[in-house]
Amino acid sequence: MEKAWLKSYPNGVPAEIDINEFKSIGQLFERSVKTFRDRVAYTNMGKSITYGELDGLTRDFGAYLQSLGLAKGARVAVMMPNLLQDPVCIYAILRAGFTVVNCNPLYTPRELEHQLKDSGAEAIVVVENFASVLQECLAKTPVKHVIVTSLGDMLGFPKGALVNFVVKHVKKMVPAWNLPGSVRFNDVLARGARLDFKTVEVGHEDIAFLQYTGGTTGVSKGAMLTHRNIIANLQQAHAWLKPFLPEGQGTIVTALPLYHIFALTANCLTFFKIGWSNLLITNPRDIPGFVKELQKHPFEAITGVNTLFNALLNDPDFAKLDFSRLKITLGGGMAVQKVVADKWKQVTGIPLIEAYGLTETSPAATINPLDLKEYNGAIGLPVSSTVVAIRDDAGNNLPIGEAGEICVFGPQVMRGYYNRPEETAKVIMPDGYLRTGDVGVMDDKGFVRIVDRKKDMILVSGFNVYPNEIEAVVAMHPGVLEVAAVGVPDEKSGEAVKIFIVKKDPALTAEAVIAHCKENLTGYKVPKLVEFRAELPKTNVGKILRRALRDETVAKA
Repeated sequence: MEKAWLKSYPNGVPAEIDINEFKSIGQLFERSVKTFRDRVAYTNMGKSITYGELDGLTRDFGAYLQSLGLAKGARVAVMMPNLLQDPVCIYAILRAGFTVVNCNPLYTPRELEHQLKDSGAEAIVVVENFASVLQECLAKTPVKHVIVTSLGDMLGFPKGALVNFVVKHVKKMVPAWNLPGSVRFNDVLARGARLDFKTVEVGHEDIAFLQYTGGTTGVSKGAMLTHRNIIANLQQAHAWLKPFLPEGQGTIVTALPLYHIFALTANCLTFFKIGWSNLLITNPRDIPGFVKELQKHPFEAITGVNTLFNALLNDPDFAKLDFSRLKITLGGGMAVQKVVADKWKQVTGIPLIEAYGLTETSPAATINPLDLKEYNGAIGLPVSSTVVAIRDDAGNNLPIGEAGEICVFGPQVMRGYYNRPEETAKVIMPDGYLRTGDVGVMDDKGFVRIVDRKKDMILVSGFNVYPNEIEAVVAMHPGVLEVAAVGVPDEKSGEAVKIFIVKKDPALTAEAVIAHCKENLTGYKVPKLVEFRAELPKTNVGKILRRALRDETVAKA
């Protein structure tokens, strides 16, 4: 097919990338720590670590993991917010020849149990704030080794000790926990420093990350992202950045969590490759605290989702920041709203550039030119070495300007879903194209625009929420007869979850349903709205019509 988008590429961006420059993320890591040894790699809570220091820390942590007798490719889970410990763990696991399983620290015991069992994780690193959650499900999982860390563990003395004391004893943010046999993070580093680190031969086809996503259904599945997939996306991102951003000379703000594929690849890995510093924000929901951090650290780039940018713009102190060094603002994870993009440009002087991707594409698939002057409503052009086709339900390519499913082909497309060949076959077509489930159009210049979502997925602040999972949890309540979950527009989060219930118990209340959901679902998945109905609309075979409920709700709004 004709690659219409190539004529719209910015000067200096190549049509193809060299995927063979690195055989593994570990090899890329070693190149960066050698090239940028004295540069700051990551900063968090006022503490910075250099590329050279990260080299030593990951060697020590990796040596300890190897001493546990784990086989090459063994799954090691990481469950924490953005802390200095996070990149240490991620790079150590990859360097040591293992596979990273990122876990959302807000998971309930039910959600965490599923992910640990499904992935076959044998070890986990968890922040003690969430150790009680692990305690509830640990016995039902294959995890044999538990490493526990605290928020202040890498902040040095006395600051680290003070932070840990305040978090645990003043703010009471650490529920009581008991994990016999667990080891403390700092003890692991000390032990690892006395051990030999063994170089492991890792190649393109080895799995780097089992990154969990609902895919096109509500069952959480591990997308197998190989070293080849991730390296390809890093090369693609770097190719796009290179004409605009010099190596080793900037700081990127990383507010989205590193357990999310967007921040993991776009920030943690890509900007590490080019020698930049990542400013890690542990709690971006604390907008005043976030803005105070930005006051302390001049920055050249920032990534985020629409809701985050909107929240920053609504903080009176944000507009007082010095934006003279800001070069790039990248939005993804959910649709960027024009009103937010326009206000961002007005306040910062820099356009908000939109990109598009999925967990299954590692994640970048399309991005707008970084020299774009104004918001254009598009999700951009296919990145280098990537083909985007707009197809009909039968898999046929549609002409320019006609709406169909956005399908992506490129070296960043996942190998498939772990241990789920049938689910993999639903999304990866025989010719290797990935069905995204999103409906879009491409214009004659190669720009892609999303028209609608084909799937019933709900997007809450950039996070995927799947109706099947919500409905399964609500249906567990003895007072519920039938339930349907849909997404409805929400000013703060883009979309919110609304559920429609037919009661089994006439005394059932919305408050009881919400309380039940909070016990079994991560916060962003908990329904915001509950509506009781005498019956729910169904097809002639009895399938509940979610779209009818959603359309009716939107029409009333």
